[in-house]
Amino acid sequence: MSGLDQAASHPSGRLLQPLLGMLRTALTSLPRLALDIALPTLCVSCREPVSGEGVCAACWAKLSFIAPPFCARLGIPFVYDPGPGLLSMQAIANPPAYQRARAAVRYDEVARTMVHALKYQDRTDLAPAMGRWMARAGQELLGEADALVPVPLHWRRGWSRRYNQSGALAAVIGKSADLPVIGNALRRVRPTLQQVGLSKADRALNVQGAFKVPLENKSSVQGRRIVLIDDVLTSGATVDACARALLRARAASVDVLVFSRVVDTLQSPI
Repeated sequence: MSGLDQAASHPSGRLLQPLLGMLRTALTSLPRLALDIALPTLCVSCREPVSGEGVCAACWAKLSFIAPPFCARLGIPFVYDPGPGLLSMQAIANPPAYQRARAAVRYDEVARTMVHALKYQDRTDLAPAMGRWMARAGQELLGEADALVPVPLHWRRGWSRRYNQSGALAAVIGKSADLPVIGNALRRVRPTLQQVGLSKADRALNVQGAFKVPLENKSSVQGRRIVLIDDVLTSGATVDACARALLRARAASVDVLVFSRVVDTLQSPI
């Protein structure tokens, strides 16, 4: 028993318990404080020191936040405002299994750096800001949802990374929107190649049959309106495969909310 614990357990020390608790918390946080002083947080993009959540004001200003007008189904920005509810050519020609997709920002240089830092460089300090921006972008979806489901990693990849970036984002969004996160609703049943560098057809083939809802978890999604959470939407193959698995498990509906999405060209409404 430490000296602080002995003092707290003594009858005369009970009155000091609140003060001792504050002292214990301060002592526990000293190593982290010393590390922050010695190694200040750097902007994930330009590497300038920042206070807070890892992106400086100048780089934040470079992010391309997605706002209306956009395709009601895919969330792809339109070149002009055609009025509410209109769809893009892509949504009509190749409708996805999920109902709607929304993204906070376009996948540009700063967004790509943030995603890679969160995913590969243990920059979990970025998740709170990224999650809040996602919650704002997906307010419509979250207001109608029953639960959040992060896109899962295969267990081997999860073991090597130590955490799932989609799960980290889902935790922030769930707290913001007061929604439960069903982290085990989906399972990646086979390892897949990295989607980077694959064609659209190869991406779809790569994730075909890669996800399923385990039998013991089907009751957690049946009849529920699910919002899938991921970091990036490129071709949509991964979230489409996840949505199909959830719908086969009798989810009522599936929407998609990501931090960033690839926007090759602005779409014209139909």
